Formats: sequence, structure tokens, C-alpha cells
Amino acid sequence: MAVDDGVDRLVSLRRDLHRFPEPAWREFRTTARIVSELESIGVDELRVGREFIDPDDRQGVPSSEAIEPWFEAAKAAGVDPDVLAATTGGVTGALAVLERGPGPTIGLRVDIDALPRTESEDEDHTPAAEGFRSETGAMHACGHDAHITFGIGVLEEIVDDDSFSGTLKVIFQPAEEVIGGGRAVAESGWIDDCDQLLAAHVGLDHPTGEVVAGLDGFLAVHHFEAEFSGVPAHAGAQPNDGDNAIQALSAAVQNLYGIARHEDGGTRINVGVVEGGSAPNIIAESARFEAEVRGETTELKEYMRERATTVIESAAEMHDCSVELTDVGGAPSATSDDEVVSVVESVAKNVDGVDSIPRSGSLGGSEDATYLMEHVQDRGGSAAYIGIGTDHPGGHHTATFDVDEDSIAIGVGVLSKTIRELAANGTASAE
Repeated sequence: MAVDDGVDRLVSLRRDLHRFPEPAWREFRTTARIVSELESIGVDELRVGREFIDPDDRQGVPSSEAIEPWFEAAKAAGVDPDVLAATTGGVTGALAVLERGPGPTIGLRVDIDALPRTESEDEDHTPAAEGFRSETGAMHACGHDAHITFGIGVLEEIVDDDSFSGTLKVIFQPAEEVIGGGRAVAESGWIDDCDQLLAAHVGLDHPTGEVVAGLDGFLAVHHFEAEFSGVPAHAGAQPNDGDNAIQALSAAVQNLYGIARHEDGGTRINVGVVEGGSAPNIIAESARFEAEVRGETTELKEYMRERATTVIESAAEMHDCSVELTDVGGAPSATSDDEVVSVVESVAKNVDGVDSIPRSGSLGGSEDATYLMEHVQDRGGSAAYIGIGTDHPGGHHTATFDVDEDSIAIGVGVLSKTIRELAANGTASAE
């Protein structure tokens, strides 16, 4: 680890964020810590919660019963009442703006939510061994604590840089893990004037020292729920009087996995949660599942979505049940623009610790930064999604995931130098 005081401070920030993670739309304490850092930096404009996100544009929002305990925990921890007022009901996140004269407007998006899983207590797991293991029951098992730290570090680099001319907007976006926050940010109006947009992710099986200048291969994704309703009956005495919701659900699940693949590219289907019934001697009157479809392109995702809808509705009809489908969240595919990728590739050569710079790579999953990328690109701007390699002992989303903290300085260096270069060479181009 570098000994520079600034890097050490960012490492300490990352560890504090790691210790108190919060899941999607419940990032109250996380937002407050970000706001505290932004106020210390002295950004020109700061928007929190409802000040930059319309609650109605959110996707994947949990119930108020699921949100409330996290709100109360943040309140009990002494979170700034002004931040709680701006984020109440689960409208979390923050936007920081630096305005430094004429030039392009550049956006940097970092995600802030954690996953609902328990972190390893193994003594070989660094957060457990060094005292910053999660205390909340959630876990930063995908590196979003490092991403937040990137955003803060970049602002610290740019805020007093007299050579930077233009506008920098850093978006601390909630709810990426449920594909829930990207659309809300895109629809907020705050990135309409962005000429370039950057997003970044640590790890993804790239080692510390490797920087992928432009990740592609985003799978467009759609999350949904299916609620089956039937008629209850005594399973022994009058089974013929019932319409079995579990039977309808089972038929749907089995046939969803039978949807034909497509000649135009890769597709995915997964049912991840199944619930239903009340007792073994009662014909189930209700059952539900949560599922997702993905496609190599937005069009392939829509193909899977349409076929899945047909399968589910047909299964319900076959067993004399009804079904209600609810959209939970989703995101399109996206592509990094060559002109921005070339800038990343060029500046990364001059960042300490970088020893490998593949020009491109595949994400292999889904990300709702694609909403923001597409939004900027549709208005004449350009975008890139950058991979910052990190040695992680466990895979993403596992209990032993961790970030090699040497990658924090690399991420801040690559992102801040890219932003400076874009500002120096760019002109305002977005509509």
C-alpha cells in the first residue's frame, strides 16, 4: 500500500464504508457519509436524495417495512437529520458538481449500495482480521465501497486543479444491485448536459495493475415478479374443487427454462425466488416467484421478456389460475465509445501501479450505468465503462470478496487523469 497520506485517508474511508454497508434504497448512513465528505471538499453544488432523484422514477424499491429498520438504524447512529429528511422513504444518493469555467461537462457515476448477504468471519478474510468486517448484515461484496472512494478521491484531485476547465458531475448512485437507480438518475435531468460520462468497476477477474479502457458485453436485463392466484380446497376431501397456484407456478418455471435460444446472440433466464402455499393438506391459492431475463442486446432481452410473458400466462391458464406480472427493474445494453476509450488507454500508461491496459473487455453481466451511458449518447455525447483491476480473494457477491486497496490509488489516478484530458481536449457537444 502506498504511504501517501491522501491514499491512506481514502483507504480509511473505504474501510469505514465497508463496515457499515446498506442495501438498495436504504443507503441512509452511506449517503450521509458521502455528504460529509463532499461538504469537507467544498463542492460548488450538492444535491441529496429527493433534490436530484424523483421517487417515482425508482425501480426495485423495497416495501416501507423493509426500508424503515435501516432508516431507524441510521437515525440511532446519529446520521445528520438534514440528510435523513432528504432521503426519507428510501430516496438515497447524492450528486456533487464542480464548475470551473468554460469547457465540456463530464459525468462520473459511482454506485453506493451493498448486497443483502452476511460477510465471512474467517480469520484469513482481511476485513474480519483487521476489524472492518460488516456490522449490518449486508455486505459490500461487489466493491461499491471502493467505487464511492473513487468518486471522493477524484473530486479531491480536481477541486483545486487550476488547469481543469469545465464542469464535473459526480453521481453517487443508489440501488445498482437491483438495477434500480440508473433510470432514476437518467430521468432526473442532471446529466442531460453531459458531453462525456464515465463509470467504473473494480475487479471483474482483472488483477491489480490492470486497467480495461472500455468494458462492453453488458447484458440487457429485466427483473420481474409473477403472482399466481388460484382457489383453495381440502387436498384430501375435495382436491378437484381447487385450482392449484403452485401447480401453475411449477409449470411456468419449468417451461421458462425451455425458451428457445436466439440466433442473434446470447440470452439468459433465471427464477431466483419461489414462495407459495400454506400447508401440505391445502390446495395452494397463491404462489409467487421472482425472476430475470437477460439478452446480449436490448432487443434480445425484449425477446426473452415477451416469450417469458407468454409462458407464464399460458401456465396460469392451463391450471385455471390467474397471474399478475410486475416489473421490478431493468437496464439496456450499452457500448463504450472509441474516442473515450482511447483517452483512458493513453492516460492509464502514466498512472503509477498500472502495468497492463487491455483496450476492451466483456463485463459478462448487467449494470444499470447503461441507462446513463445511453442517455448521454442519445444526446450526442460519449461514454465509457472502465475496469479497474483488483486482486479479490473471493468472487464477486461471495462472503469472502474483498478489494486490494492498492487499486484505490490506481482507480482515482486513471479516472481523474481521464477527466482532465477530456476537459482539455473536449468541447461541449451534448444537446
